[in-house]
Amino acid sequence: MRAAESTVRADVLISGLGTALAGVPGPDALLDPPGSEPGMDPVNALRGPGLRYKDRATKLALCAAREALADAGLLDPDGDLTVDGDDFGVVVSSNWGNVDTVCDASATIRRSTYKATSPMLLPNTASNVTASWVAIVHGLRGANVTLCNGPTSGLDAVHWARTLIAARRLRRVLVIGVEPVNEPVRHLVGDAEPLLDGAVALVAEAADAVQARGGTPLARIGRYARAGDLPGALAVARDGESTPPDAWWLPERPLSPATPDTTRPAGVRTYDLSARHGRCSGALGVLQCVAATAELARTGGHSMLATAGQGPRGGGPGEDDAAAALVLHRVPGPPGGAAS
Repeated sequence: MRAAESTVRADVLISGLGTALAGVPGPDALLDPPGSEPGMDPVNALRGPGLRYKDRATKLALCAAREALADAGLLDPDGDLTVDGDDFGVVVSSNWGNVDTVCDASATIRRSTYKATSPMLLPNTASNVTASWVAIVHGLRGANVTLCNGPTSGLDAVHWARTLIAARRLRRVLVIGVEPVNEPVRHLVGDAEPLLDGAVALVAEAADAVQARGGTPLARIGRYARAGDLPGALAVARDGESTPPDAWWLPERPLSPATPDTTRPAGVRTYDLSARHGRCSGALGVLQCVAATAELARTGGHSMLATAGQGPRGGGPGEDDAAAALVLHRVPGPPGGAAS
């Protein structure tokens, strides 16, 4: 696979962050060591009608979405959107998603035929149900996209949000990475490793849209690359970078012995979020971008390098068959100013 890079050049900024993970009070705490107590399940804070028929991934995504929209200053005190929803889209990354609903429906059909299925639950077997419900709840009527394409899915989602905005298809995109832990997921993955049970979200906006409403830009989404292996993706994503990144956010699994040491920028600190939160799967790339943006905003660094996937590792078709890399940049200037 040849390395592919994004050709869009317009500035797209991150203006809001949200988390929905037990024991993690917000984006600034994503790097904190786990506490002795498990923490409250974030979905317990959800209120309102219609929750009974929503799967766990959707509930987690709704929590993270609300936090990100509020952090960006896009919700009024009643929780209603303060900007036009017609050019506001949603991109969700989740590899497990609504597998619990799909398994329940399949088991019901197997036992009692399709006549026993619930008309309230059956529509929720569609793979795009999480992105759809987030859009419905918050009135986001722009493009609605769901990605579930393996290890790179989260970074791909951030890239597609940037592409939609840079192409002027949308002004804003809510990006969500979510993975649930439930019986069907455990059955498929096994009990050998801890798994992320939660969601994270970020708001991506056109730079002039942030400036026009007086918002606060937190980071700029930079160069993105996708390749057949990690060294190839890193080489393209970092092409033209004059200084090393402040931090490198590692792929899901430790780097293989076959990965050349030259891919690791000298003297750059590394973060492995899966070591802290468990296997993150489709949520990893978004989780990396949320944590990296919070770190940039807090420390005032120059850039962060997020990576996912490593290329073929002999695990069978579809197992780590690609790699992606994405660079995030600090936004210069005073809070609320446009990126330069």
